[in-house]
Amino acid sequence: MNGNETMTLFQKNYLRSLKQRRRRIQAARILIFVLFLLLWEAAVRLGWIDGFIFSSPSRVTNAFLGMWADGSILRHTGVTLMETLISFALVVLLGAGCAVLLWYHTTLSEVFEPYLVILNSLPKSALAPLLIVWLGANLKSIIVSGVSVAIFGTILNLYTGFKEMDPDSCKLIYTLQGSKKDVLVKVILPGTLPLLISVMKVNIGLCLVGVVIGEFIGAREGLGYLILYSSQVFKLDWLLLSIVILCVIAVLLYGILSLLEKKCAHLGY
Repeated sequence: MNGNETMTLFQKNYLRSLKQRRRRIQAARILIFVLFLLLWEAAVRLGWIDGFIFSSPSRVTNAFLGMWADGSILRHTGVTLMETLISFALVVLLGAGCAVLLWYHTTLSEVFEPYLVILNSLPKSALAPLLIVWLGANLKSIIVSGVSVAIFGTILNLYTGFKEMDPDSCKLIYTLQGSKKDVLVKVILPGTLPLLISVMKVNIGLCLVGVVIGEFIGAREGLGYLILYSSQVFKLDWLLLSIVILCVIAVLLYGILSLLEKKCAHLGY
C-alpha cells in the first residue's frame, strides 16, 4: 500500500468517525428530549406536580388537536409567522441599506454612530407601549415592534463588517482608478455576504421576539395574543402549546437560513 492509498484510507476513517460522532450527538439530543417529556408526563400522572398549573405533554397534544380541528391554531400561527417574515424582510433591507449609506458617507456615520449605539442598547420592550400609542393597536405597530428589536444591531454589525473588509483589495480598486461604488460592488458586498447571513440568523429570532412583544400589547390574534389570553383565563395548555409552536417556528426559520449559509459556502462566498 503506497502513501496515497494510506492517506485515502486515513481520510475515509476520519470522515466515518465524524459521521458516527454526529449521529451519537443527534441520538443523545433526541434521548434527552424524550426523557424530559416522559418525566414531565409521569410527574403529572403520579401527582408530583399539579397538571392544571404545569400541564403535560398529553394535555398540550390534546389542546393542539382541538385547536387544529377548529382552525384557530393555524390562524394564530399564520398571523405571527406573517408578521415575523415582514419584520425580518424590512430589517434586512433597511439594515443593509443604512449600513451601505453609513459606509459610503463617512461624515454621516460619524454623526449617527453614537445614536445607533444608544438605540441598540435601549430595552426594546419599553418601546412597545409607546408604539401602540403612536401607531395604534394594529398590524403596523406589531411589525414596527419586530423591526425595532433587530434593526439597530443589524446596522452596526454590517457597518463594522464593511469597515473591516480587506483593505488591500479596496486599495487595488482605487489604484486601478475605480470609484467607491466599484469598491462597494466588487469587494464589500460580495465579501460580507457570509456576515449578512450570520446577522440574518440572529435577526430572525429577534424579529420573532419583537413581534410577540407587540402582540402582547396590541393584537387580537397571533401566538403572542394567545399566550396573554390563555394566561388570563388560566388555560395553561394553550399557553404552553403557543410556546412550543414559537420554538418550532424559530428552529425552522433558523434552519432555513443555515441551509442558505451552507449553500453560499458551497458556492465559494
